[in-house]
Amino acid sequence: MRFMVIVKASPESEAGQMPSEELLAAMGAYNEELLKAGVMLAGEGLHPSAKGVRVQFSGKNRTVVEGPFAQTRELIAGFWIFQVQSLQEAIDWVKRCPNPMISDSEIEIRQIFEAEDFGESFTPELREQEERLRAQLSNQS
Repeated sequence: MRFMVIVKASPESEAGQMPSEELLAAMGAYNEELLKAGVMLAGEGLHPSAKGVRVQFSGKNRTVVEGPFAQTRELIAGFWIFQVQSLQEAIDWVKRCPNPMISDSEIEIRQIFEAEDFGESFTPELREQEERLRAQLSNQS
């Protein structure tokens, strides 16, 4: 099972405050543990929402809205992709994580859809297309 582990933004991360050397070292050690255990497939930090945009969709219309965005607790400061056997295993790994923020913080865990989750709607042709795209992604890294 794959899970996206979402690090929620904080007022400090949205202000562009960079983590301390101590926190960077702790997170580096944690990431090494994840890699050695074969859990971490990807992981990155994100710039504050002030440097981002949102594209809003309404029918055929597209509107670009520049950041920053309100509701800091709903914003994302970073993420991991975990490959584990269960939600509980993902929870156990996240509980071992150093606090990723200077202040109190929150990490959300969401399961990633797999091909079999889509049932009959995911036709053999669509599965083949998905497999081609994944192979191309693998070749790029």
